[in-house]
Amino acid sequence: MSDLTRLTIAEARAALDAKQFTSLELTDAYLAAMEAHRDLNAYILETPEKAREMAKASDQRIAAGKAGPLEGIPLGIKDLFATEGIHTQACSHILNGFQPTYESTITGNLWRDGAVMLGKLNMDEFAMGSSNETSYYGPVKNPWKAKGDNKELVPGGSSGGSAAAVAAHLCAGATATDTGGSIRQPAAFTGTVGIKPTYGRCSRWGIVAFASSLDQAGPISRDVRDCAIMLKSMASVDPKDTTSVDIEVPDYEASIGKSVKGMKVGVPAEYRVDGMPEEIEALWQKGIAWLKDAGAEVVDISLPHTKYALPAYYIVAPAEASSNLARYDGVRYGLRVPGEDVVSMYENTRAEGFGPEVRRRIMIGTYVLSAGYYDAYYVKAQKVRTLIKRDFETVFADGVDAILTPATPTAAFGLADQDMAADPVKMYLNDIFTVTVNMAGLPGIAVPAGLDGKGLPLGLQLIGKPFDEATLFQLAHVIEQQAGRFSPDV
Repeated sequence: MSDLTRLTIAEARAALDAKQFTSLELTDAYLAAMEAHRDLNAYILETPEKAREMAKASDQRIAAGKAGPLEGIPLGIKDLFATEGIHTQACSHILNGFQPTYESTITGNLWRDGAVMLGKLNMDEFAMGSSNETSYYGPVKNPWKAKGDNKELVPGGSSGGSAAAVAAHLCAGATATDTGGSIRQPAAFTGTVGIKPTYGRCSRWGIVAFASSLDQAGPISRDVRDCAIMLKSMASVDPKDTTSVDIEVPDYEASIGKSVKGMKVGVPAEYRVDGMPEEIEALWQKGIAWLKDAGAEVVDISLPHTKYALPAYYIVAPAEASSNLARYDGVRYGLRVPGEDVVSMYENTRAEGFGPEVRRRIMIGTYVLSAGYYDAYYVKAQKVRTLIKRDFETVFADGVDAILTPATPTAAFGLADQDMAADPVKMYLNDIFTVTVNMAGLPGIAVPAGLDGKGLPLGLQLIGKPFDEATLFQLAHVIEQQAGRFSPDV
């Protein structure tokens, strides 16, 4: 690992500004690291020529005194974000060869602020998965390994490539998306920081849709400050996305290091689930103690409908996926498998183009939206969603500023874990602490808080009020300062 790739975004930005090295030198260091660690399968496409071209342009702007907030910083881009003229396939065979003629709003914002694109990052197909094993391009390997054990581990999903690349220093930061925990769970599994902003904080335009009422983009980075820097650039109102909200984007970085004295942090009883490992409970208690020591008031709260969140989520999300993925038919773009007539061409294309997990979720979604089941499943799930949202509103109305919970029920598990493969529900339970945040449209951040007995990273989650990401950065920084940073041995 080069000394340059060890730098955080904030450190690299300051060094570039001081002309200690060039963006081209920084970019070349990352490109060399990517080449040396292709075994992790974090990138599905490297764009070295594009990266060097963008880095040279950044160096010219820096020399001219016209540097943007992310000038010259090399980033990895999840394959869900449209990048003009560059492979964008949501890691699915059905989008084979697709290169959009447009740029997603978020990546456009990053390029506007001077960031450099290193390549497209691996992910679960159409963002459906919790382990990054459903990708058409094969699984991503977590750069972490348990002490004394050479067994390959998953990086979490769906943003596994983003989390693994950041943890292994293969990019300074990465874009990611979160529909039910796909930023926070991989961040917790890899010792990185990831925030799912409030629904509507970032534009969804140009991001391949999974579940439109749940999807939200956010950054994965090495520390809390870097996360704040990236979100400032990523967030914006967008006339092309009517769900994006026209609220001023604050300087999130300014909240880092501010006192949390007098803040009220809630601890929900319902997150103490059956069978939760003692290590997770101990970590949670550590987080509580750290916040108390920093001057925050920690109070017990109740979110009574939490137990219904996971089943409701796995009705709403597949239903929306079933609708969104109907557009992939082999007619206009991507894979086309011939058939005897147009119907068989549709069937052949979709059968060959979608992987097993995507097909499973499309079938679940189609079932719950079908006549006779719509009211019993989909409508009921939406009513439960309203109750979950109301639980949070009640707690915040009582003066709670944020909520502290575990990020995941375990540390990273093994690649090709047979128990997980045999029981999809067991895999879905990885999202038990994260889905409520998406169902309620709230912001949530995962921050590394310690290592388990095997030396693997564990994370804590902070949940905030709508559009109050600044408070989450403030509190997460306290945890980070106490817990320290964690890096794998790569």
